Amino acid sequence: MMTNSQALILGIVQGLTEYLPVSSSAHLVLVPQVLGWHVNPAEAFVFDVLVQLGTMIGVFCYFFTPIKEVIVSVLKGLALRRPLHDSNAQLGWLVALASIPAAILGFTFKTQLSEYFSSPLASCYFLILTAVFLFGAEWLNLNLRKQAPTKKDALFIGLAQGLALFPGVSRSGSTIAAGMLCGLNRIDAARFSFLMSIPVMIGASLVASFDLIHDAHLINHLLIPLAIGFISAALTGYLVIKWFMDFLSTQRLFIFASYCLGIGLAGALYFGH
Repeated sequence: MMTNSQALILGIVQGLTEYLPVSSSAHLVLVPQVLGWHVNPAEAFVFDVLVQLGTMIGVFCYFFTPIKEVIVSVLKGLALRRPLHDSNAQLGWLVALASIPAAILGFTFKTQLSEYFSSPLASCYFLILTAVFLFGAEWLNLNLRKQAPTKKDALFIGLAQGLALFPGVSRSGSTIAAGMLCGLNRIDAARFSFLMSIPVMIGASLVASFDLIHDAHLINHLLIPLAIGFISAALTGYLVIKWFMDFLSTQRLFIFASYCLGIGLAGALYFGH
């Protein structure tokens, strides 16, 4: 059973790693393994998904004004029967379009995907894949000075987000890299990545909530740990987003690519024996 102290640590880990391109899911798999915790895989999966809502609070706080403008513009466009009437409305529908691939993949392969959350070795291999994405995006450097993605770009970035259903493939890393390959600069790619995380996290959390509601045992044992993990993830997530957006204005992603590669290789050697 997950303890409150474990939930606090995992909530902080989630908040620190969700929006950095290092894969929060891999860290949530690897940290219990390294510390010798024995957490029920069903509890771990539900906890991991629902605590993501905590980090989503960080996105809402940091991007409150642009999120509000997008929502208002989308609703206004629907009322006017001109859904693409301005750039904010267009951005809102692009975010929705980019969310479709992950939603389809997650719904179709939910059972198969959950099995990877108990495999630290698989997480390490997927971390190496994240490193490849980040190195590739920086080396190709296809900054075409786009201000926003096209519909094709949004689907491509959405497919990259679908890969992040595997623990070890960083959601922010894969989508930022995909955005850069589409010609966005790092900051615009990160902004779109963070905005498109909202509907996917809400959807995944709703699915996990249904699992929680229909399992009284999980409710009894996870309610307090979930609350602790949620709050700690929300606080650390906001601070990390603020720092990371400043970082991207002057720095490249090689340090995160190197980190993923190093942890992935070390973990593969350690867990592969």
